[in-house]
Amino acid sequence: MTFSENSKIGELWDNAEARSILLKYIPSLAEAPHLLFFPKMQTLPMYVLSNQRSLAWPEGKLQSVLAELSVIPQQEVDQVENDIPLKPISDCVEDGSVVLTAPASVEKWGVFEIELQTISSGNPYLEVTLSAEFVKGDRKIAPLGFYDGDGVYRIRFMPPEVGIWTFQTLSSSHSLNGIEGQVECTPPLPNNHGPVRVKNTFHFAYEDGSPYIPVGTTSYAWIHQGNQLEEQTLHTLSTSPFNKLRMCVFPKSYLYNTNEPQYYPFEGSLDQGWDYTRFNPEFFRHLEQRICDLGELGIEADLILFHSYDRWGFAEMSQSEDDRYLRYIVARLAAYRHVWWSLANEYDFMWAKNLDDWERFAGIVTENDPYHHLISNHNGVSFYDFNKPWVTHCSIQRIDVYKTVEATNQWREQWQKPVVIDECAYEGDIDQGWGNITGEEMVRRFWEGAIRGGYVGHGETYLNPEEILWWAKGGELHGSSPARIAFLRSVMEAGPAEGLNPLHSDWDLPCAGVEDEYYLFYFGFNQPKFRIFNMKPGISYKVELLDTWNMTIQELDERYEGSFRIDLPAKPYMAVRMTK
Repeated sequence: MTFSENSKIGELWDNAEARSILLKYIPSLAEAPHLLFFPKMQTLPMYVLSNQRSLAWPEGKLQSVLAELSVIPQQEVDQVENDIPLKPISDCVEDGSVVLTAPASVEKWGVFEIELQTISSGNPYLEVTLSAEFVKGDRKIAPLGFYDGDGVYRIRFMPPEVGIWTFQTLSSSHSLNGIEGQVECTPPLPNNHGPVRVKNTFHFAYEDGSPYIPVGTTSYAWIHQGNQLEEQTLHTLSTSPFNKLRMCVFPKSYLYNTNEPQYYPFEGSLDQGWDYTRFNPEFFRHLEQRICDLGELGIEADLILFHSYDRWGFAEMSQSEDDRYLRYIVARLAAYRHVWWSLANEYDFMWAKNLDDWERFAGIVTENDPYHHLISNHNGVSFYDFNKPWVTHCSIQRIDVYKTVEATNQWREQWQKPVVIDECAYEGDIDQGWGNITGEEMVRRFWEGAIRGGYVGHGETYLNPEEILWWAKGGELHGSSPARIAFLRSVMEAGPAEGLNPLHSDWDLPCAGVEDEYYLFYFGFNQPKFRIFNMKPGISYKVELLDTWNMTIQELDERYEGSFRIDLPAKPYMAVRMTK
């Protein structure tokens, strides 16, 4: 098979001969490698059409370039292969060398870890399968184990029930197979409420029933910035209103984020190539430490498993390499109660993956996560099909320059799942339209989304000489929206126990709450001097004026019922709360 007009630029780029032809005619492709992901998604005709002003190719040149490319053989696409044995092999674990270490007890929803110290040879990442079956009464849970380097294998278990759990290991290695033991699961500590689950179709709660209102932010590559900046990020989070953080596993290469990470996920180097059959345990231990740090702050880690902003090759691994990576990271992290799975940031920007790949990835994650963590797939310009049964919630990036959260009602009805608008644009002042909205507009979008029954995520992209932008690297927050988002969070937490659900309302004034009991109206950028409310006769309401920007609540002296007028300050970002 040779290249054609339907070949993606990514496919051409991966072939040395085809790449040289591309660079001969479009040398600008080599000038910004951190932006190359977008051209790779396109075919050459698409790219030429979308860049006709800067390229200015004369008539017939595209056909000439395609003719040059058409004689180059195309490489075969790697197929999924099961490179992990399913039955005992020549053991790479020395007989009689296994030493088991494990605690006697663990709290409910805590992490119980079995450590198996051995003397290993060969490649344990490929040559050994490991899991364990934990049993309590009729209940059985079978988490995967993993190799952690230096002759150490680990199995992590999150017990969902108090009492004695027995376990037995299962392995393709004779020495690791059939090891037995038990652990006592004790009641959870006061700050441990279990994993977050979907509740009442559109909302969330911890597994013990405690309410959880996601108030998220994004700092994609914060764990790849070195200890000093990472600790600063954690300090900032500790005083912020945010209880969910979107973050990438792999390092990121993009605008204002071009530094090399401290650790890489695989053995090898960028210059000499990566050995995708050997993970770098130091990378994953560092990731785990930061996830634990977030847990100490009560912050859910919304973990992005793939993304396109890459210059190392991690976005373009083969199918078998992708699958092996997913099994490995799920084995390492599924026992942490505060992990969410996000298959991708902007899945549709990853030129080397197709819809079948994403469905396969979802199967690998859900089949190997015995605790059923929340999982979704975040979009760029095309929504994923959130009707898929494995999707627990809608992770949305706005697809319109202006309209963001205004469609939340529609999305709720369409997908019948919680709507989390993880990317509504970022408060900041960079030159990109997605990264220069005001703090006022960020707060408006948070309120608008909440009133329409969804949950909106924050991000910040203010320029500074050090190029430490929160959205990419973490550090400090400089914007005006976080304090106001904290105010909204307090209003939501004081609201209906089942969450804010949109109610029938006038065309120009969205409203949420519980019919006849609780109403929250939001005026957004409108600024009326008064409003006539027509409520059900016979029900008396306490009325409060909420200034969502100045973060004040004014309770009116009267009690109101039926049709009544409420005077307003004729300024934007006001809300009215009525309580029976």
